[in-house]
Amino acid sequence: MGFISCENVVKKFGSFVALDHINLEIPQGKIFGFLGPNGAGKTTLIRIINRITLPTEGRVLFNGKEIRLSDIERIGYLPEERGLYKKMKVGEQALYLARLKGMSKGEATRELMKWFQKFGIQPWWNKKVEELSKGMAQKIQFITTVLHKPQLLILDEPFSGFDPINVNLIRDEIIRLKDEGCTIILSTHNMESVEELCDEIALVNKARLVITGNVDQIRRDYGHNRVEVCYQTDAGKVLQSEEGLFSVVSSELTKNGTRSIIEAAPEASSRSLLGSISSQVDIISYQPLMPKMNEIFIKLVGESGGATSQSFEDYKKSNPKTL
Repeated sequence: MGFISCENVVKKFGSFVALDHINLEIPQGKIFGFLGPNGAGKTTLIRIINRITLPTEGRVLFNGKEIRLSDIERIGYLPEERGLYKKMKVGEQALYLARLKGMSKGEATRELMKWFQKFGIQPWWNKKVEELSKGMAQKIQFITTVLHKPQLLILDEPFSGFDPINVNLIRDEIIRLKDEGCTIILSTHNMESVEELCDEIALVNKARLVITGNVDQIRRDYGHNRVEVCYQTDAGKVLQSEEGLFSVVSSELTKNGTRSIIEAAPEASSRSLLGSISSQVDIISYQPLMPKMNEIFIKLVGESGGATSQSFEDYKKSNPKTL
């Protein structure tokens, strides 16, 4: 059983099915990626886990027990829709949000000062929120999301709007929080972030779970069985497949020789490939290539019927009287 378990979760809004019997296990102390096209059901599932809305059917377990309102203090949630009270001062608002999570004023002030110093934003404590840049406001929201040291951290598109320097800053903090034992749900369209940060993923499309599992294993399972080979050879020499072991996808000259991408036959082993290639050229390097998560995302969404054609927001606009 996972730290978070979704058991047969269904969510309907009128006749619109936002989630269709989702079964999911999120392990403790890992970064778990939620992937899917817009309108696929990711945000609805996040809101159910966070008890902002309740499932029509099924249930969510938090550390083995059905999640309760009292568990919310152990959760940090950074929604995609950002929002701070513009007329409040930054420090005043940060303290207010910390108190909502059960922190005392003294404890919250001490922790906020540490974070403000870490992010280099101490001078902004007495500024009004409306004076902040978008990136600065997002830093404040990230701080108030993690300040109470939640056991579960839910981040919906946490890098949106950040420049590369601040992306790295937030990424490093996410990794540190994971290392300290925090379980993190990361909802994002950024496949590079998924490859870099996530241990496991779930892909949702058209309200249904398409695939879930370990990121590296999924990349291996959906690979093309391709290998990059760099080698020294005489000018004009072309690799030839012996007994149909491989085909050459592409080749290019480099400073040290030639770099070729080959696609191995399903029955070919690394030993047989190396034997065949080394009998023709002097190998400099040899490494299997795994597909990018972006390629897998496109492939799986296509196989599951294409991207979601209608979101809940679209449904509300076209069916205002049914809700």
